[in-house]
Amino acid sequence: MIYAVGDIHGYADQLDRALALIEADGGPDAEIVFLGDFVDRGPDSKGVLDRLVRGQAESRNWRFVLGNHDRMFLRFVTEGQQHDDRIKSGLSWMNPRLGGTTTLRSYGVGGPDSPAFQPPRGKVVETLVSWWTNQGNLSDQEVIIAAREAVPDAHLNFLATLPLWHETDDLLFVHAGIRPGIPLEEQEEDDLIWIRDGWLEDDRDHGKLVVHGHTALDTPEHHGNRVNLDGGAGYGNRLVPAAFDAGEVFTLWPEGRRPLVPA
Repeated sequence: MIYAVGDIHGYADQLDRALALIEADGGPDAEIVFLGDFVDRGPDSKGVLDRLVRGQAESRNWRFVLGNHDRMFLRFVTEGQQHDDRIKSGLSWMNPRLGGTTTLRSYGVGGPDSPAFQPPRGKVVETLVSWWTNQGNLSDQEVIIAAREAVPDAHLNFLATLPLWHETDDLLFVHAGIRPGIPLEEQEEDDLIWIRDGWLEDDRDHGKLVVHGHTALDTPEHHGNRVNLDGGAGYGNRLVPAAFDAGEVFTLWPEGRRPLVPA
């Protein structure tokens, strides 16, 4: 038996609640796979990473995969990158819609106001100009420097070493999904953490049941060949963990298990 937790998006209280449900069902040593997107949008990304990093250091039976928001956060702090080519809107990671500002606030960087952006001439992407913070009105480079000083190395090392997938004999855990028809070893990182088009509508057998997040729903769904566990916690919904037990799938609730069957 193995458990999985979808996109947490900075909601440390929801993570604690999900872990309590898993422990009540499977005990303190339950094997858990976390499907990425640990940060952004919610108020306590630091608290989420503190909990996950501590669990890893304690040698808990936990597995993790990289999410697109985790990579954006990591690249911003370590490389100063504000953009990802897969964001067709051109929004900066610092745009409140993507949640970078709430992540930095959880580390004590920033203030209540939104940053100021300016789209560069001839480009569609937006760029941070300044942000009025508790440390004064900071330029984009000053925000990056402040983030590097605030984010612990343990958090950055954790994110930098996350794998892109985890698999068992009959399950494949990945953040966003896979490019159908391509061997796992030949999959592109961008697809594994970003894919929607060409994946969500594909109903073929992928050899293993694919368990993923990334595409927010109101509640987890089973589609026969894949299970989407992103129940929209990043938008205020409840984080619902799932149990995979002898070929069956169950979501976990305070009153116990509920079968999750193909729609």
